[in-house]
Amino acid sequence: MEKYKTVLKKITPKFLRPTIKKAINSLLYYRDYLTFKKMNDNRFTVSFKDRWPCVKDRVPSTSFDSHYLYHTAWAARILASIKPKEHIDIGSCLRFVSIASAFITFRFFDFRPPNLKLSNLKSERTDITSLPFNDNSVKSISCMHVIEHIGLGRYGDQLDPMGDIKGVKELKRVLAKDGQLLFVVPISGKPRIQFNAHRIYSFDMIIDMFSDLKLIEFSLIPDNANNIGIILNATKNQANEQKYGCGCFWFMKKLTSSNNKL
Repeated sequence: MEKYKTVLKKITPKFLRPTIKKAINSLLYYRDYLTFKKMNDNRFTVSFKDRWPCVKDRVPSTSFDSHYLYHTAWAARILASIKPKEHIDIGSCLRFVSIASAFITFRFFDFRPPNLKLSNLKSERTDITSLPFNDNSVKSISCMHVIEHIGLGRYGDQLDPMGDIKGVKELKRVLAKDGQLLFVVPISGKPRIQFNAHRIYSFDMIIDMFSDLKLIEFSLIPDNANNIGIILNATKNQANEQKYGCGCFWFMKKLTSSNNKL
């Protein structure tokens, strides 16, 4: 059947290929169903009315979203090394906070708080442009793949071209002296907005926004991350080569901007 798929792809007009592919997948599914039904050891019932076709998973390698897999893995490894007593997260990936809270106490804040019920994890509502913390009070905080959305209205927030700037100011305001900030955004050599999904920043833009903090580490999830993975301790030039990369910044408060050069 795979041989026929290859042949049909070569001789079928492009606009008909999705229909042909769907028909072939259906035939393969029904063939496997009948074969398995005959082989069934009778521990379970096998009925066509209970079918749940999954016909797109026969691939040689499992696919994944490189931005979200690698940046959360990067952050989790940093938290495992610095071992904060409590960590504050602002709007990052739910899988990250739910798993990392197994070994660190988490307070998770989001504009649309999820109803999470896990030990060591408290979920609360906030607006990143007005965080509910005193100045210089948070020792460990993350905000990953969040700032690029603020002010674009995607999640029901108010339209505000300066929304990201306001969010960054709040992160810096609440960060304690010697506190750690994990910050992640899309990055490229050409900053732009893909309305209303997200902003894409340049390396220099982020460094300028956080010029009063010390850059501990910059790592990069490049455009071809599925082939090479995350680049630890990446450079500005590598960031500028990306069309839609993912910049992972580890900052500490407070050193001069001269320490923020790569």
